[in-house]
Amino acid sequence: MYGLWKPRVLGAWKVPATGPVILAVNHAHNVDGPMVMGVAPRPTHFLIKKEAFIGPLGTFLGAIGQVEVDRSTADRTAITRALSVLDEGGVLGIFPEGTRGGGDFASLRAGLAYFAVRSGAPIVPVAVLGSTNKRSRLIKALPPLRSRVDVVFGDPFPAGDGSGRRTRKALDEATVRIQERLTAHLENARRLTGH
Repeated sequence: MYGLWKPRVLGAWKVPATGPVILAVNHAHNVDGPMVMGVAPRPTHFLIKKEAFIGPLGTFLGAIGQVEVDRSTADRTAITRALSVLDEGGVLGIFPEGTRGGGDFASLRAGLAYFAVRSGAPIVPVAVLGSTNKRSRLIKALPPLRSRVDVVFGDPFPAGDGSGRRTRKALDEATVRIQERLTAHLENARRLTGH
């Protein structure tokens, strides 16, 4: 990432050095996931749509421990693998909106709350800003080479309410709390970086 662009990483020290952690990353551009993987202070295992696991890219993603997920169903294999990452004290990266979009955390899916409440892992909000500002003249799907992309890590927080409940209502309430925290982090990151 540092060879192709000029990432500016803020708050990486906020990611707990040990134990399970979930990075909740906004997703506005294809480069956002690889950018976070490249600059995060710990190895990160992202939930990545199965459509990306084709040819040499699929082999590479599997080899570096990324988790293939079928978004059209409740993918039990992906859920088990993701929980295993957390059970082993690893870092799980999630795009909480489920797909690339405005990157503003406007429509969270329940997956993030499920993994956080089920595992007890803290959530670290991550804002990737600047990846959609301009398009490269050489490769339209990427930001211009050597352009600045800001990655801002926020303060870790628990998703649960401390009761240990894992009911549908508890997950819905956790999703609302998570969305408020992620939206506040994104607004703060935009102020901090000028994006």
